[in-house]
Amino acid sequence: MAIQTSTPTEMGTTQLPQVTEPRNAGLPLDLNWVLGAQANTSAIERRAASLPARRSVKKEFQAAWMLKAVTCIDLTTLSGDDTTRRVQRLCAKARQPVAARTLDALGMTGITTGAVCVYHEMIAPAVQALAGSGIPVAAVSTGFPAGLSPLPLRIAEIEQSVAAGASEIDIVISRRHVLEGNWQALYDEMRAFRAACGEAHVKAILATGELGSLRNVARASLVCMMAGADFIKTSTGKESVNATLPVTLVMIRAIRDYYDRTGYRVGYKPAGGISKAKDAVTYLALIKEELGDRWLQPDLFRFGASSLLNDIERQLEHHVSGHYSAGYRHPTS
Repeated sequence: MAIQTSTPTEMGTTQLPQVTEPRNAGLPLDLNWVLGAQANTSAIERRAASLPARRSVKKEFQAAWMLKAVTCIDLTTLSGDDTTRRVQRLCAKARQPVAARTLDALGMTGITTGAVCVYHEMIAPAVQALAGSGIPVAAVSTGFPAGLSPLPLRIAEIEQSVAAGASEIDIVISRRHVLEGNWQALYDEMRAFRAACGEAHVKAILATGELGSLRNVARASLVCMMAGADFIKTSTGKESVNATLPVTLVMIRAIRDYYDRTGYRVGYKPAGGISKAKDAVTYLALIKEELGDRWLQPDLFRFGASSLLNDIERQLEHHVSGHYSAGYRHPTS
């Protein structure tokens, strides 16, 4: 059974504007809800393993889904040797992520990535390079990736990044709070981070590969949403295990449960390890099935990736020309 979707032409000629949702205000910590969250690991893994084969799409439908994936990418550079020029090139790619000739062949214009994600020191050049584009700048913060610097420093880091122009802040939680079952400490930390962000939206990175179990992933997801997270995110991309379909299933079902109980839609961001176009389509299919079409917009779904865009471009070029181009023809920075 294939996913039903529009072809690129039917999707229209421009990228749809983001829809503004009421921001997740959070709620008091409900330990009964948190401790009641469970995860049937074997059932979750079976469901995740079956998805790629059952939700295969081809031809123009595949192209449409790949274009959708492009609009949901947080184009990212988080390297110790980042420079202003590299960030400027990345921002130019965010403005024009797919070659104009390919978009013309697909009947599309106006495609951009969902955001650009950088370290604090690169916020200013990113904001300048993206001026007038409507593409937000996201900054990783709170002692990324380990999150082990003193709490006052982590809060100050958020405040400085917001002041520098970041409109989204990707924070990392203290994994020890989850591993020790100290849900109150995790809640208080997340509330402090949310307060420091002010009007900037906050993405809570759970570092799921270090949380020990899918049950811990479910509980940490709920606690962060109760504390006001606008997004929950799998990974920093620096762990040995990053985004996976089983973890995604657990997190998005927590999002669905939270929405059903509160009416607040919280976004989801898988990050790390997603580098192939076919994998991106599988993730989108899972989001559509579990959360519905509304979560397929970039204000509620993002990929934390850069190499993913390279493969999507190659696949789109093959779709319109019948030939694959070399990867070096599609640099991201």
